[in-house]
Amino acid sequence: MQPVNLRAFRQKIRHQRRRFRMFLSKLDKNPPADIDTLKMVADKQAWAEIDCLTCANCCKTMSPTYTPQDIKRISLHLNMTANEFKKKWLYKDKKDGDWMNVNQPCQFLNLEDNKCSIYEVRPADCSGFPHHGKKKITDYMHVYKQNVELCPATFKWVEKMMTLVQQGR
Repeated sequence: MQPVNLRAFRQKIRHQRRRFRMFLSKLDKNPPADIDTLKMVADKQAWAEIDCLTCANCCKTMSPTYTPQDIKRISLHLNMTANEFKKKWLYKDKKDGDWMNVNQPCQFLNLEDNKCSIYEVRPADCSGFPHHGKKKITDYMHVYKQNVELCPATFKWVEKMMTLVQQGR
């Protein structure tokens, strides 16, 4: 497994963005019958090549949404009340009403080793990221279109999906 080079990744995205988005749109409109098998094969192949701890771009550039359960669990872990936690670390998005990080990169990311200081109680959004394993892939195409530009694992996953679909596998 090679360390992720974010500079090289950004260059790849510039060159592949349109092609990947078009592929995902076509896949969304006309998914192959075995799409669930393909997504699992592509996911396994992608993760064999990507080490998140050499990247952490998601934690550096995005914010998870915090559910009420996340807020309760994390605030307990930090020995704070839910209100203290929200006041110190979160803001409520006016558009969606979601609780989001005030800071970017994430306040819980250790920039020296790219590890999460609350990993064992992290938000559900973080533990599921980049959401390749979601049951109904077509419900998440909009997420993959966004994540392909931010997550090297999703970029690799789309590459693998393209190959598998082209092979008719």
